[in-house]
Amino acid sequence: MIRNLLTMTALVAALAACSRQTPSAEGPTDPASMSQTAAPEPMPPSPSAGPVAQPGVPAAAKSIPEGMRGRFGLVPADCTATRGDDKGLLTVGPNSLKFYESVALLRDVGESTATHLKAHFAYSGEGMEWTRNAVLDLTDGGRTLILEEFGDDAVPGPRTYTRCPARP
Repeated sequence: MIRNLLTMTALVAALAACSRQTPSAEGPTDPASMSQTAAPEPMPPSPSAGPVAQPGVPAAAKSIPEGMRGRFGLVPADCTATRGDDKGLLTVGPNSLKFYESVALLRDVGESTATHLKAHFAYSGEGMEWTRNAVLDLTDGGRTLILEEFGDDAVPGPRTYTRCPARP
């Protein structure tokens, strides 16, 4: 009888151990558990992840070039929307890129000229956080901004934005 009781206890303990959820190497996949866990340590980008920001850039170069700052739209309606439907609007500040539902904060600058920026950004939006390398090129006399992001789940290829007219 005691032997049967010990066997049953061992089986119950084994089943309990098997039913515990073990965290995967990729982390949680459902949004509810993601908001309750600490953000993973950022991984260095792989060589194929696009441009890599270089540490040690002078402090003066650790901002987005002034000519790139302003409001840009993927389509003209993004610049004139009044009902919050400007989903293609990009607002470029000294240290940030603001999209419809996310913000990218400048972390490290790899290359910077008046019309070109290669940098690393920390993004946040809709309860999520991620990092990406990005290249911004200002063309057409400052009227066109081309943004290309590199990294997991980045939109493939460049996106072309047109500078919004100055507000009255």
